[in-house]
Amino acid sequence: MSEEASMWAQATDTKSTPFSSPNLHVENLPLPPSFTWGAATAAYQVEGAHDKDGKGPSIWDTYSHLTPSRTNGANADVTCDQYHRFEEDIQLMKELGMETYRFSISWSRVIPLGRRGDPVNEAGIAFYNRLIDALLQVGIRPSVTLYHWDVPQALYNRYGAFLNTAEFRADFERYARLCFSRFGDRVKEWVTFNEPYIISIFGHLNGSLAPGHCAEQGTDTVNEPWRVGHTIILSHASVVKIYKEEFFPEQKGEISIVLNGHFYEPWDTGSEVHVEAARVRLEFYIAWFADPVYLGTDYPAVMREYLGERLPSFTEEELELLRATRDINTFYGMNHYSTKFARQLTDPPAADDWTRNIEESSVNSAGEEIGPASSMPWLRVAPEGFRKLLSWIWDRYHVPIVVTENGCPCPGEEDVNIAIDDQFRQRYLGLYLDSISRAISEDGVKVVGYYAWSLMDNFEWSSGYGPRYGLVHVDFETLKRTPKNSAYYLKETFQERRKKA
Repeated sequence: MSEEASMWAQATDTKSTPFSSPNLHVENLPLPPSFTWGAATAAYQVEGAHDKDGKGPSIWDTYSHLTPSRTNGANADVTCDQYHRFEEDIQLMKELGMETYRFSISWSRVIPLGRRGDPVNEAGIAFYNRLIDALLQVGIRPSVTLYHWDVPQALYNRYGAFLNTAEFRADFERYARLCFSRFGDRVKEWVTFNEPYIISIFGHLNGSLAPGHCAEQGTDTVNEPWRVGHTIILSHASVVKIYKEEFFPEQKGEISIVLNGHFYEPWDTGSEVHVEAARVRLEFYIAWFADPVYLGTDYPAVMREYLGERLPSFTEEELELLRATRDINTFYGMNHYSTKFARQLTDPPAADDWTRNIEESSVNSAGEEIGPASSMPWLRVAPEGFRKLLSWIWDRYHVPIVVTENGCPCPGEEDVNIAIDDQFRQRYLGLYLDSISRAISEDGVKVVGYYAWSLMDNFEWSSGYGPRYGLVHVDFETLKRTPKNSAYYLKETFQERRKKA
């Protein structure tokens, strides 16, 4: 048994739990011939060239240079340097059989100051044109995210970015129009925002991500996260309306949003209180955004009841916009990594509580773990939860699902040999692809694509360069790229799974 296999065995040596596959055995189940796959990245995490060719600073450029450091002593000034090495990366993608590359555009690279009326940086436009053209030349479809957490610092300085709904919405509309007009003749899959839950909670409540708002800093964490979420929902709706009316007739592309979320199991299945907590946690996490976007409705009633005036209200005009644009969202972008237990607490909650006083953990009331741990303690291998979440989303919204992010960092991956022979990751990916197959064939869920996170090891936000999620290993001293065995595994497994269908 290899060192990595031994590590997996130790990780799975926990009490048996009804919420995980009993033996976590990969079956290599079939996927439809039309099923597409690829990998994903985000601009700030991989591009580097943070101040080159006219690019302006983003809130992540600022946040990653704070003293004392809040990003594990690291920043993404260079990171993978994809800005200068994208041709090498595209050649790797081609060799690995990838069909789609999901990446994001850096707003401050194309409009350095960010605002409507501010100058466009043609050097930034030219970079993304080269990237898109190079992808298409080798038959890889670009999937483009407009916003992956890196708002121009100038907008934050001017009006607090998401905290001013009217100003941000107008500036985001101008930025989106620019991208549609310059790239939309070749880009046929658009995402407006990546993970608004993370932007709202991690950026504007617990402060672990840029811009780092938290109670200790003196910001209004009671109300800010809900205002931020409200701004994102309305900005998204405005932009999909613009795309449908002004660009779709000629460009014929698709557009939607990407929402992240764990699945939740009750901490104690014998208690109705905890069963309800699992349901409520899904609504606070996912339906917060998905109900207005995909159903064209108000926020979930359970949120409105608990949060009261903390939760902004939609005007009748805004509700009409949501109703008018819900069907324009032609797919559900789903980022998913793991499953947790939900436990209803009874102690009085904090004033800025955002969960309805529900605690989430990896261990239930019987001491059973939800699944083996990756190198990130919160990220457990729980493929059955993934299948359940696919069904929950399909049953509630009935929109084709693209899994826009899924992956894990391996235990022990600081050892380059384990990093390359990443058996833990291969097992994780195989199990989660099996869950997609079961969701399609047995549960009737329409899942149409899968983008692994991530194409390559990169700057992992507040964790710096610690955890490695990549299919391609990056030596951050030399920037040498080396495909891991999981990359070859995905190439082979997709070929085999689609042949079986």
